[in-house]
Amino acid sequence: MKKSLFSVFVTAFFLMSATGFSQKAKQPNFIIILADDLGYGDLSAYGHPTIRTPNLDKMALEGTRFTQFYVAANVCSPSRAALLTGRLPIRNGVFGTNSANKVFFVNSTSGLPKRETTLPKALKSKGYQTAIVGKWHLGSLPEFLPLNYGFDSYFGIPYSNDMGKESFRTGKDGKPALSTENPPLPLYRDSKLLETEPDQDLLTKRFTTEVTDLIIRNKNKPFFIYYASPFPHVPLHASPEFAGKSKRGLYGDVVEELDWSVGQILNKLKELKLDNNTFVVFLSDNGPWLMKSLIDENGGSSGLLYEAKASTYEGGMRVPAIAWMPGTVKPQISSAIATSMDLYPTILKWAGAETPSNTQLDGNDISDILTGKSDKVTDIVYYYDANNLYAIRKGPYKAHFKTNPSYSQKPAAEHNPPLLYNLEHDPSEKFEIGSQNPQVIEELTAAFKKHLEGVVPVDAELDKREVRK
Repeated sequence: MKKSLFSVFVTAFFLMSATGFSQKAKQPNFIIILADDLGYGDLSAYGHPTIRTPNLDKMALEGTRFTQFYVAANVCSPSRAALLTGRLPIRNGVFGTNSANKVFFVNSTSGLPKRETTLPKALKSKGYQTAIVGKWHLGSLPEFLPLNYGFDSYFGIPYSNDMGKESFRTGKDGKPALSTENPPLPLYRDSKLLETEPDQDLLTKRFTTEVTDLIIRNKNKPFFIYYASPFPHVPLHASPEFAGKSKRGLYGDVVEELDWSVGQILNKLKELKLDNNTFVVFLSDNGPWLMKSLIDENGGSSGLLYEAKASTYEGGMRVPAIAWMPGTVKPQISSAIATSMDLYPTILKWAGAETPSNTQLDGNDISDILTGKSDKVTDIVYYYDANNLYAIRKGPYKAHFKTNPSYSQKPAAEHNPPLLYNLEHDPSEKFEIGSQNPQVIEELTAAFKKHLEGVVPVDAELDKREVRK
């Protein structure tokens, strides 16, 4: 009897020990997949009638599909800075003070400030392997490339794919339009220049292979992969296997290949039995590019939302977002308000890492939304255009203090009192209701002023550029 009890005790001890080691070895992995200029209405899961996205549709069925998910800026660089720092661009310094300096350019002399604690840097403290694949766009000088910000590896381009010799396509003949004075588009491997003017038709396939190889190499270690696709930003490029296949034309070809890419990544996780331990989120950096007469049909769709990239209407800053982690993330359609900055504290919490001390974060932990325990975390959304706060959302109501269409050359229109919309009733911002809701106007105006009073001035990094002769 004593021997039997002893055997039970020993067996239980080793089982508990094994479980403990197993739990330690199973820190969750994280993959952020960021599309470039993908509109709210560009996926079949979000209502597009002809673009086929079966892999993202399945991801949405297996995970959480957000219907009210926002980014922190209406263009590339500031949106990416906010995603990686959990802070508004007006705090992290990635903003400009005029319409010419909205993103980092080839001649920019600055980058994301080194004082910022990026997501990969914070994860390194917990032993994570960190990698970026695709578009960086947070500084192109050597001192501002990704390996200076907590990434162990980098395979990609330092800025947008239209900042090389090819700017964009007209959408009419599929040929390059408007030559540029830029140097050739560089492709980097870590800090080394690998190629110039890479064949953009093959970039999605090359980047996808890089991501799946990273998963294989790090399958026994915790990893963080930031896969920032350069598409469907113009110029549009699809591989021969996808070119000419979509009813939506070239834009649809590109989005469908991006969907294929997501499928390859999720399938690799399942193949390696990492799917239940890997949090994957797919989102866009801002709304679609809709510059009439310049890119024509090569722009995307905001669906039922008004306006597009570079505006502070819903179409510029509300984006498709799908979160996935079988067994942890609840399969659901969530109308909870959330932002890209929320990913920062959420991922750090799940990794067991500390958020930076003495740093004001603008993101909130949304793990309760993702697991289905709550449908409310984020209460206020700020709509900035460069360094100017144009609008604010609190609950269902949005107040526009300034408005300007996408890439308008005219000064912004100021509104006093602000224009008011109920986004739960009117997501297309068609019916102004300010006169019927003076108390709401008063409340949102007070929140608007309070926020501005709390902003501590920092340098505008996007203003720092070499003057071309």
